[in-house]
Amino acid sequence: MVASTVVPNQTEAFSLEDFLQNPPDRMEWVDGQLLEKNGMTLKHGRIQAKLATDWGNYKDNRKLGGVVYTEAPCRTNKQIRRPDVAYLTPELLAQFGEPNVLPQSFPLIAEIISPTDLAEDVFAKANEYLESGCQEVWLVLPESQWIVVLTQQQRFLFTTGEAVSTQVILPGFSVAVAQLLA
Repeated sequence: MVASTVVPNQTEAFSLEDFLQNPPDRMEWVDGQLLEKNGMTLKHGRIQAKLATDWGNYKDNRKLGGVVYTEAPCRTNKQIRRPDVAYLTPELLAQFGEPNVLPQSFPLIAEIISPTDLAEDVFAKANEYLESGCQEVWLVLPESQWIVVLTQQQRFLFTTGEAVSTQVILPGFSVAVAQLLA
């Protein structure tokens, strides 16, 4: 997750319907406004790429199907978001194909938290995903060396010296926290 800024004078000219038809790069639709995702650091990008590769290799090696995305737009009950990393199951891929914007949250989502992100905003976004079809959210906090995994029923905290594992989606996947954040 990276900080977002309102794009001035574009919300009036760019409706939700416009966004659904042609989602602009690095933009989210939040509270009726077009927001630009910014603030990504090299560390953020590295962790994002590493996690996307790890999830992708795991699902390929296990022949689970589905697709792993980075920054792909999805619709929640309230907004249109772009999770840092997301996994779409083969069942949902068959149901929806690959529309411009997935009409629900991805089943598995990871947000890499930047030092400028506010805790309330981070957890509100995670809850928004969980209320919109997501079954598991990973909040990756590189500076704290923590990974918080949230599901509908449980919350887990993993740190250096431990392995973080999926709880619902991509069963059996795990990676050492230190390895992912290194």
